[in-house]
Amino acid sequence: MTAHTFHSTVLREYDIRGIVGETISTADANALGKAYGTQVKREGGKTVCVGFDGRISSPDLSNALIEGIASTGVNVLNVGLGGTPMLYYSVFELDTDGGIMVTGSHNPPNYNGFKIMKGKKPCFGEAIQSLGQTAAAGDFETGSGSIEEVDIFDRYIDRLMRDVDMQDFKIAWDPANGSAGPAVEALVKRLPGEHIVINAEVDGTFPNHHADPTVEKNLQQLKDVVAAEGCDMGLSFDGDGDRIGAVDSQGRVVWGDQMLAVMAGDLLKEIPGAPIIADVKASQALFDRIAELGGEPVMWKTGHSLIKSKMVELEAPLAGEMSGHIFYKHKFYGHDDAIYAGIRFLNAVSKQGGDLDALKDGLPAAINTPELRFDCDETRKFEVVKEVKARLEEAGANMSTVDGVRVQTEDGWWLLRASNTQAVLVARCEALSEEGLERLKVALVAALKASGVAAPADL
Repeated sequence: MTAHTFHSTVLREYDIRGIVGETISTADANALGKAYGTQVKREGGKTVCVGFDGRISSPDLSNALIEGIASTGVNVLNVGLGGTPMLYYSVFELDTDGGIMVTGSHNPPNYNGFKIMKGKKPCFGEAIQSLGQTAAAGDFETGSGSIEEVDIFDRYIDRLMRDVDMQDFKIAWDPANGSAGPAVEALVKRLPGEHIVINAEVDGTFPNHHADPTVEKNLQQLKDVVAAEGCDMGLSFDGDGDRIGAVDSQGRVVWGDQMLAVMAGDLLKEIPGAPIIADVKASQALFDRIAELGGEPVMWKTGHSLIKSKMVELEAPLAGEMSGHIFYKHKFYGHDDAIYAGIRFLNAVSKQGGDLDALKDGLPAAINTPELRFDCDETRKFEVVKEVKARLEEAGANMSTVDGVRVQTEDGWWLLRASNTQAVLVARCEALSEEGLERLKVALVAALKASGVAAPADL
């Protein structure tokens, strides 16, 4: 048995991800398959699903991964090219003992990696580290698992259609040349209303724009189509289809927390008093809105795996993040499927008057910065947050430490946390007035400076 050590930067909090040819390779994929198959087998599992996204490196990584899993005696159902949510769905639909998606998510084209499920749950944190330890020990199970290709696509589209309950809208869709494109194209043929799909062709070079709907410049093409065609709204997706972005008919971005507020308005009529989870980057207006609607607002850590686990713990029917990961347990499986979230968003807009512009106007107009991400060495980023937290505690600040520090003042709040996926710090400020926002920015800049970190230019 050959022991294998992964590059120190790729085993992350909720997935495995790196730069192809530099920090991630087919040898890594094969070793991951062996480590994963070994663990699944020792835990009594027999069969897992594997899928891959539209990146140029994904087929090779997928083949090496599958070979590794099968070499442990675990059977593989290969669901092939699609979005990450289709892989998640296949684990439930085919009732397997887990699954791995080969995907670089919303990262640039030269990245790739793996999102992992053990059983029907996400594999993250220590569980990912333990896969690294199993690979490093080289103590792998052996056998000859079967490899079967399974076409799950039509069943997946049927499942998405099951909960459609919307009026006739005119909608522009932008899968951003990511792997959700074919599913979007198949879906809109069956939806009521009129639909225009751009960038539907799967292209791992992402020729039209970066596949990250949380960055406003990536939504420009969608805004242009909405304006030119007189659409009611536009929906956009990331590279592997588990994150959603939206614009209204005026081309204004409807951010992740605002989408969640619209969804909560519909869901809480059906399940009064339900807990709804949002991450620490979400606007205070969202938490206030959930409470106002009679729900229980829950602030939790950023990260799709962490949110999913919290949903299970609290039996929450709905959760979401500023990054556009939205999770429905109500009528669905509790994982982040952006196309399904899009359907439920359209349903929610329909049920609340059918006018997204009016719903956006009805939300409190907080003044805030976008999510600010700035470079900080991988070895230093968590230390900086610890230092800032210690100084704030000493000063008696009013803060939440669920994930980094979220400091509440009379003006509003500011946040500083370390990214779990990149060598960056993440910051955000939100206030009730422009003057208040300036004061919050000054406080944040001072907190960073005290730890020797230069604040980003847009602070």
